[in-house]
Amino acid sequence: MESSDVFVGIDVSKANLDVCVLPGGEGWTVPNDESAIKGLVKHLKRVSAERIVMEATGAFHLCAAAAMAISGLPVVVMNPRQVRDFAKSMGILAKTDRIDAKVLAQYGQSVRPEVLPLKDEQTRELEALVTRRDQLQKMITAEKNRLGVAADKMRPDIKEHITWMQKRVKELDKELDKFIKGSPLWREKDAIIRSVPGAGLVLSTSLLAKVPLLGLINRRTVAALVGVAPLNCDSGAFKGQRHIWGGIASVRRVLYMATLSAINHNPVIRAFYARLRQAGKKKKVAITACMRKLLTIVNSMVRDGTMWDPCKFAVV
Repeated sequence: MESSDVFVGIDVSKANLDVCVLPGGEGWTVPNDESAIKGLVKHLKRVSAERIVMEATGAFHLCAAAAMAISGLPVVVMNPRQVRDFAKSMGILAKTDRIDAKVLAQYGQSVRPEVLPLKDEQTRELEALVTRRDQLQKMITAEKNRLGVAADKMRPDIKEHITWMQKRVKELDKELDKFIKGSPLWREKDAIIRSVPGAGLVLSTSLLAKVPLLGLINRRTVAALVGVAPLNCDSGAFKGQRHIWGGIASVRRVLYMATLSAINHNPVIRAFYARLRQAGKKKKVAITACMRKLLTIVNSMVRDGTMWDPCKFAVV
């Protein structure tokens, strides 16, 4: 690393942004509001940072990250778990806002994560709708579980709540469909994704909202991004099974359900699953492999701008 390289870590909270600049370790705190962010952007442009690293913190990081990206600053928004694992590897167990800002700067200095384009406002709105739908589905499942053990007096109330949430999910599906059709680019990608047997509105909107690089990255990268890439578990003479880990859990859940449908209705995925089972693969292993295959098929179709063609992806 050249001595002129500057790395910035920004720890985000609802009220404040804690900033650390390396080398030197200069640190300060500014309010997490529009006025203070403008001043911070001006300062960071003057120091010519190589990387500016932030953590994804719900909606609290969006304003600062967007302002920096618009200004051309090399901002990277990281998964908090990755940064926390990095801190543990460095022996840093304490956790304060200032320590976290320094760890983020050190992460940028050591790893130099790739600067990727941030989601635009329209994509963030789509993601908010998809996230809300996912939240409602989780609450419906939780209420159904409670219904099985609830006292008789409480059962009508729980049933009413479930009915209301199911109605709201249907309304959100209509909103999502309208939102997608309102964008020519999304409308085209949605049509491509939903032409695949087993892929419906939920998978399409989840991929468009949460995997905006779909079709722009290779099959290995998209599998790792969603969390369906097999990772080695070997050490010395021990050779363990490969496991999937990390990635975008909400997309992976939707992809799992779409894959179950594809195993029944998609001739390519059905044949691939049957071949894996005949080869002695366990059911869960075969389903995971089918999830990966379905995702990579969709990725290649979006990349090429082509509709579903079973002959092109037939198992040989």
